[in-house]
Amino acid sequence: MPVIKYRVVLTDVERKKLITTTSKGSSTAKLIMHAQVLLFADERSSRKLSEKEIASRLSVHFQTVHSIRKTYALLGLDVALGRKKRSTPPVTPKITGDVEAKIIALSCSSPPEGRSRWTLRLLADKVVELRIVESISHETIHRTLKKTN
Repeated sequence: MPVIKYRVVLTDVERKKLITTTSKGSSTAKLIMHAQVLLFADERSSRKLSEKEIASRLSVHFQTVHSIRKTYALLGLDVALGRKKRSTPPVTPKITGDVEAKIIALSCSSPPEGRSRWTLRLLADKVVELRIVESISHETIHRTLKKTN
């Protein structure tokens, strides 16, 4: 039998929380699966199973079971059940504080010759022309100006 590096020893409160999570059925499938892995891996349980046995019972890869055990051992129950929050957004925003300030200043300036006011499309074209950003839509300009009131 391989040596288990990351031990799962659930307290009574944690065990009750996991049993409630798995029995209610109102949680996500991923959350229920993580809870089941921890319940099967609990060393205080009479049903303690190896990682490969847990993986075959729950139809997941044994590395998934190992990762859940490791997360529980190092970071605790809540982190093992939940998802890690992203540190950065999937797409970096085009409008930073500096760019937003330039757009607002431009919209407050006098409009181009022959116009009585700035339109969103004129502002978008001017922002690209001044090389404040590489490209921008009039809707992004709209959201930026609406946010500032």
